[in-house]
Amino acid sequence: MPSVSRRYANAGQQFERPSSRRDDELRAPVVLMVSGGADSTALLLLAATAELDIDDGRGTARIARERLHVLHVNHGLRGLDAAEDEEFVRDLSARYGIPCTVRRVDVAGLADAGALGQAAGSNVENVGREVRYQEASKLANRLCAEVGVPRSAARILTAHTANDRAETFVMNAIRGSGPAGLSSIPRRRNRIVRPLLDRTHDELCDLLRMRGIVWREDATNADTRYLRAFVRHQVMPLLRERNPRIEASMSATCDILSDEDAYMNQVASRTYRDLVRRSSPTMVALDAARLAACEVAIARRVVRKAMLAVCPDARLEARHINRVLALVAAGSGSASTPMGCDARVEYGLLFVRARAAAGEKDGPLALWLDVPGRLTLPDGHVLLARVVAVPQGSSAPEVARAHAVEWEGRSVLLDAAAAGLDAQGGRLWVDSASAGDVMCPLGMHGQSKKLSDLLNEAKVPAADRAAVPVVRTSPRGQVVWVAGIRPDERVRTLPATRLLLELSLSRD
Repeated sequence: MPSVSRRYANAGQQFERPSSRRDDELRAPVVLMVSGGADSTALLLLAATAELDIDDGRGTARIARERLHVLHVNHGLRGLDAAEDEEFVRDLSARYGIPCTVRRVDVAGLADAGALGQAAGSNVENVGREVRYQEASKLANRLCAEVGVPRSAARILTAHTANDRAETFVMNAIRGSGPAGLSSIPRRRNRIVRPLLDRTHDELCDLLRMRGIVWREDATNADTRYLRAFVRHQVMPLLRERNPRIEASMSATCDILSDEDAYMNQVASRTYRDLVRRSSPTMVALDAARLAACEVAIARRVVRKAMLAVCPDARLEARHINRVLALVAAGSGSASTPMGCDARVEYGLLFVRARAAAGEKDGPLALWLDVPGRLTLPDGHVLLARVVAVPQGSSAPEVARAHAVEWEGRSVLLDAAAAGLDAQGGRLWVDSASAGDVMCPLGMHGQSKKLSDLLNEAKVPAADRAAVPVVRTSPRGQVVWVAGIRPDERVRTLPATRLLLELSLSRD
């Protein structure tokens, strides 16, 4: 029986949709990932002859035969057995009139070479899994293009069962995991749908026997050196002695954890957006004080999002997150993780940076500039800042105009008070232009302009724009000066100006 959340989700999808979207869903390809084992053989049989819920809002329904396409990936690991698996899947597909695509991949070679973003010598099982999903995605994309429907309308069906879900739950518990890992195998992730999660392996085997259909057995499934085989053959039988319906019980637990994890992620996403002060592809700055005030369950997720934003391939562990949270609680300090991230708390902000960016000549900027002070930028330029008094008997606007002409815009005099500074100075924030940034360029009488348009008019090549310093009053404050190009109208000098902020950009 579908979970409570599944019924709610299906109910929500019953409302009227645009007809074009419905047409796309009814024509979009459905890729069946079939290895030849009992579970995937049953998936092919049920997709061809019965009703399945492929999470398109219709509940259980027949899938049009012309939508079905079988994918078999031969990993090249089991010699003749693998070739016989391939031939079995071809024959079974032909019996039901379903097109079959076979991909042959040297998974062992990929694992040894450290391909697909994995470390050299990686677990062959993990690499094989990545290969299967990559091939399924490529096939789905190609079929969508042939039919003329959006890629998102396709479905990729896997034959995971209640047994697989329970085993994954136990495996993740053994390794140590949070709610996401203990949610085990989700019913759906984007285009990937698992319509057999409410059925057990034994039920599917009985179905195949009733239909007189044989299946292939992979001998490695009995090798308990692999964690899954160990859990399947040694742990689960013991649990089943205590609870004969252990798979159903664990599946219900996984549904609950999955629903609650999804809700917590929504809360964490909103919190993350609220706490971000600046961001770039390799840097995120969060409000450290507000992060410290969050519930720890939300704070963990926020830090995780920040680290994955700059290091998407990082395999984060609880100790990495806790190390960063300890910095936030202390209010200062820095730490590096083996995942390629550097974290530092200073000036009330948590900065998370991709370590590889530290040595990049033209990497995105994200730095404080003390006033008075100097800041050496990654490209070798130096930003200088100081506060000076308007010379007695002089007009601040006239002094500023003469200074800008003399220095050809590489140095400017602005109203220090309008930039949030006093006679003792203070600090300013320096970073790069971000999407959606706007300012009021001097000379446009208060009209706003996107920074991207300003840089385009200044004929700054797109590849060089990340290296152009943008001086702001704070990480989320107004623009003071796009260095070497234009100051902001709101910090221009006025006749009443008494303190001048001098900003200069030069080579060291």
